[in-house]
Amino acid sequence: MSELAPAPAATFSAGWLALREAADHRARSAALEAKLAARLSSLVEQRIVDLGAGSGSNLRALAPKLGPRQHWILVDHDNTLAEAARTAFRAFADGWREVGGTLVLDLAGKEVTVEFALRDIAADPAAPLAFQPHLVTASAFYDLVSADWCQRFAAAFAGTGVVLHAALTCDGRDAWSPPHPADVEIADAFRAHQGTDKGFGRAAGADAGTILGEALGAAGYVIETADSPWRLDAGDSQLIAELAKGTAQAAVESGHVPAEVAADWHQARAMAQGSVIGHVDLLALPRD
Repeated sequence: MSELAPAPAATFSAGWLALREAADHRARSAALEAKLAARLSSLVEQRIVDLGAGSGSNLRALAPKLGPRQHWILVDHDNTLAEAARTAFRAFADGWREVGGTLVLDLAGKEVTVEFALRDIAADPAAPLAFQPHLVTASAFYDLVSADWCQRFAAAFAGTGVVLHAALTCDGRDAWSPPHPADVEIADAFRAHQGTDKGFGRAAGADAGTILGEALGAAGYVIETADSPWRLDAGDSQLIAELAKGTAQAAVESGHVPAEVAADWHQARAMAQGSVIGHVDLLALPRD
């Protein structure tokens, strides 16, 4: 999933997810991922549920850093993205085989089993527990959900011993170069749009990292966070252009910015020298 390209019912194209993947992987907190890997290292097989898994970018980023035997369940509501994930995994892996609907990947000697599951996690935040995971992870997901959903999610995991990891939750600390007169106006309008219902109730948007961390802390988890901003430059020109387009479109749809202001901003930003798009990563470990 992605928080930056608005679409109905939190549905995102495989093309957009592929375009952002390199920036996502550069931005992720290696320090938190190392702590996560250490926490799970004693397990013979690590069972992992990926929420809002989309086309599988989270697995491609995280699986090479985890143990020699992993069993992933990729949960999403969009089966077309599951097909995109299958195709991408076959190209990503050193080798693969398929048993029924399950993929088994060879990643530099690691055996990574991958299942796909369609679930309505909007209605049931506790749904991942049915898979008996050791880890529930997600990337660019929690800014789509509501504060109430975060509370119910945290309550469901209290006392379970499941480790929780959230990568690339947007935090609203965005900056473009060079400055543009409409930057603040567009940013405010984009945040208003970001708070609209994505299928989980009013979205937490840029407050999601704080809301999730506080809810999990109250549920008995020890929380650690790390900044994970996109740092985009001339080498990311296509991503910058698409980001500018999506941001301007969202600003107009919010009703807070005239179309001509957004069009002028979009034209300038599509050729921006660079941008920093703020995100935060979170690791939640059960208290001993």
